[in-house]
Amino acid sequence: MSRVITRFSTGLVQAYDFSTGAAMASDVVPTVAFPVTDAVTLKPDSCAVAPDLSRAVYATPSRVNCIDRDGATLWQLDFPRASSERPNAYNRCDFSLDGTVVWVYRPDGMARSGADKWLAVDAGTGQILAQADLGSVGHGGEHIAHPDGVHMLLDVGEGQDGTRVYRGRLDGDRIEVFEYEWGNRVLVSMTSDGSHVMTVDHDNADAAFHTYPDGVVVAQVPIEALGFEPLDAFIEYAGGYVDDSTAVVTVAGETEDEEEWFHRYLVDPYTGEIRRRLDAPSAHQYDFEPLGDGSWLSTTDDGRLRRHTLKG
Repeated sequence: MSRVITRFSTGLVQAYDFSTGAAMASDVVPTVAFPVTDAVTLKPDSCAVAPDLSRAVYATPSRVNCIDRDGATLWQLDFPRASSERPNAYNRCDFSLDGTVVWVYRPDGMARSGADKWLAVDAGTGQILAQADLGSVGHGGEHIAHPDGVHMLLDVGEGQDGTRVYRGRLDGDRIEVFEYEWGNRVLVSMTSDGSHVMTVDHDNADAAFHTYPDGVVVAQVPIEALGFEPLDAFIEYAGGYVDDSTAVVTVAGETEDEEEWFHRYLVDPYTGEIRRRLDAPSAHQYDFEPLGDGSWLSTTDDGRLRRHTLKG
């Protein structure tokens, strides 16, 4: 699990490095910020910072740019022209944990034509090392880099058609792609040692915990186990491993007055046991980013990041 967290704010790609030091509750400030100086008028589709904090990448509808700490362009990878409509289709870029490859998910099925593309790009030069047609038609994707520095997991959201999850690695001039056949499930989180992953049923009926890389389910938490009926609440695509032996499952719903609510629960990811409800203030259901070391991030009312821990 990467502990370099990236945000884009006020023209800056901001990186927060939590890879060193003991977990403690506190407000946090960026470790480094990269100015986006090439007149990007819209928020980038996605952004990421290299593990050594030396460079950043960000994706726009038409390209991926790599910049140094001064905002100077180190390389630029242009994409084929997208449809002018580009309905809800967002490019995704992320570094491998060894920092040598930038993985790019491109939703060509929606934004251009044909199947979605997955690219492995040389992080130093911007050269495309390999690419694969995924067969999906997604709106966007989410990467989780495996701690081995080689494998990347990709969750592709196809809207009402569901979700597809892939595992890939660069093998010479090709990407070796494996698609998980565990059903229509959304990838949420991975343990810090890379041995287990958490998913949520696309229809929000349960959370499940799987071994990696084979995807075998070791524990499952249905909505009923948390004390709710399926028509009254649902399990959100949010939460994850706070540490390797503790996970958070998020339950959400609406009151009779149509006011949204959500609760978070600590669970044992190996047995499915519900430990307790977690008092974790956050702005919304998805405002919860576990770091895998017993802590997580949420956003304060004035937009700052705050780190919380299980110990207080």
